[in-house]
Amino acid sequence: MSDTTPVQTPFDADRPMTPRELAEWHQRRSEDTWRVFRIMSEFVEGFGRLSSVGPSVSVFGSARTPPGTPYYDLGVAVGRTLAERGYAVITGGGPGIMEAANKGAQEAGGASVGLNIALPHEQGSNPYVDPDKNLLFEFFFARKTMFVRYAQGYIVLPGGFGTMDELFESLTLIQTRKTARFPVVLMGTSYWGGLLDWIRSTLLDGGYISAGDPDLLTVTDDPDEAVDVIDRFSEEAGISPNF
Repeated sequence: MSDTTPVQTPFDADRPMTPRELAEWHQRRSEDTWRVFRIMSEFVEGFGRLSSVGPSVSVFGSARTPPGTPYYDLGVAVGRTLAERGYAVITGGGPGIMEAANKGAQEAGGASVGLNIALPHEQGSNPYVDPDKNLLFEFFFARKTMFVRYAQGYIVLPGGFGTMDELFESLTLIQTRKTARFPVVLMGTSYWGGLLDWIRSTLLDGGYISAGDPDLLTVTDDPDEAVDVIDRFSEEAGISPNF
């Protein structure tokens, strides 16, 4: 059972539960109790392992981007530039853009972190994650907490639903002031241009977001410019890079 599966109670059904169904319901309740401890263990391990990493930047993007393609090469350049400026690089630990950013960070001698997720048909960890910074999560929400808590900013390269989820969750946290207004940088002007046009013409013009909300995003094709945005935020916040 996944962590989001609805659990029927004895009071939900149109008919009373059979003894077997009732026993299964009590078993599921017991499993929920143990699930709390598994969730706690993921938070404890994540906090313990990442608290010593130092100033970091989370890099997101598609797991389906193969090596040798322009966006993969851009991911390598982003990871390298972040490491050269003294930031640890945090990714989802998988292939594609995640692998590229970890590769760039590791080749530049920086800290390379992977926060992988256990999925039925998805990836294992890429080979560029530092062994002592390789974490595996079962619960998405625990993993997402680590991306936000230990990062001085987000850099988002082209990706699919998962990348969009991470992007818009970060914007929601900033918009609702559940976290500081950390930088969110989109890399790939041609990829993100249509989305940004829609945000302005549909969301903003329709009154669904506030006038300053589109300004939460910076768009660029230049890794140095992307990291400059992170540097300015770190300087204003009094954060010193790792090395």
